[in-house]
Amino acid sequence: MSRTVREVYVVDAVRTPVGKYGGALAGTRPDDLAAHVLRALLARTPGLDPARVDDVFLGNANGAGEENRNVARMAALLAGLPVTVPGTTVNRLCGSGLEAVVQAGRAIALGDASIAVAGGAESMSRAPWVLQKPGRGFPAGPQELWSTTLGWRMTNPAMPPKWAVPLGESAELVAEKHGIDREAQDAYALASHAKAARAWKDGHYDAEVAPLDGIDLPRDESVRDGGTPAVMAKLTPSFRPAGTVTAGNSSPLNDGAAALLLADEDGLRALGREPLARVRASAVTALDPRYFGLGPVEASRTALARAGLGFEDLTTVELNEAFAAQVLGCLAELPALDPAKVNPYGGALALGHPLGASGARIAGAVAHQLARAGTGTGLATLCIGVGQGLALVLER
Repeated sequence: MSRTVREVYVVDAVRTPVGKYGGALAGTRPDDLAAHVLRALLARTPGLDPARVDDVFLGNANGAGEENRNVARMAALLAGLPVTVPGTTVNRLCGSGLEAVVQAGRAIALGDASIAVAGGAESMSRAPWVLQKPGRGFPAGPQELWSTTLGWRMTNPAMPPKWAVPLGESAELVAEKHGIDREAQDAYALASHAKAARAWKDGHYDAEVAPLDGIDLPRDESVRDGGTPAVMAKLTPSFRPAGTVTAGNSSPLNDGAAALLLADEDGLRALGREPLARVRASAVTALDPRYFGLGPVEASRTALARAGLGFEDLTTVELNEAFAAQVLGCLAELPALDPAKVNPYGGALALGHPLGASGARIAGAVAHQLARAGTGTGLATLCIGVGQGLALVLER
């Protein structure tokens, strides 16, 4: 039986300010962060009967701590949604939040939902240490704890070591491949902070950020004002003794959540709102895990091809900044993409990268940018650890 593919619209998008590792949001559980953005999203759409939400899709990259047991369902209940509203949690590591948006959009396009919420949440501050279950009871001797904050843990011994390199070492490999030196990476990072600081000063993020009650965090906590090349040059390489990747030109560890309201045309009529943007196409691709940072290259090409567009048709791009070297490597492989269109209001190097939430954050950012412009086409894309790329094309 054939079904007509429906148009999918982004009605609204909201996020928390992003907190530093151990910072202002470290005392807030990830399921509470998720519940906060769900409540904020519903409050911004008074015409929405919460019972009309067909499903809640949330991305999360960890799943080992307080966000366990399907954080999407937990957040929906905590947010006060009716018990009849289901929820599902998806994990595509750094792309989890955008994967949630793609999956929600796909459900709407196929007629399995009319109104859905999609987003993501991550508390890297609260990611627990885990202890592997011993092979026998009451083991003698010390036991190893694993941090679940970031990166590989309990790696399968069958995994080839070349595919299990640390994320920062992968950034070094990208820098080597494209001849990206330390100065270029530092300059890019400084520019990201400068754009983000200016955007906050100009009120650019006011329409999409919902601060948490009782927490003194009016803006993204990792944004640094007034950085200089001299200060950046003093930072020690983080992954190689003579390397180029430092804490200054890498995204920080962060906490935050983001959510988008999606609907078809029937849902729009029920909501009584003009959408921010329309979903045009998406794509997920994969590559050698050693060069995971270049994942957006093929994903972006594929998504644009599915939309019948080229890079010259884009008016804005949010390319998640895991590392400065990674973004510069992507730009080197995408000569048709105008760098001036990329992350115009700062990226994750400044704003932060709460893994499961970042994809939803950049999708929401593109939607808001298109709405403010009144017209245009935008691209949201991320690299993903272990070698994947994800991209979403929106238009207004």
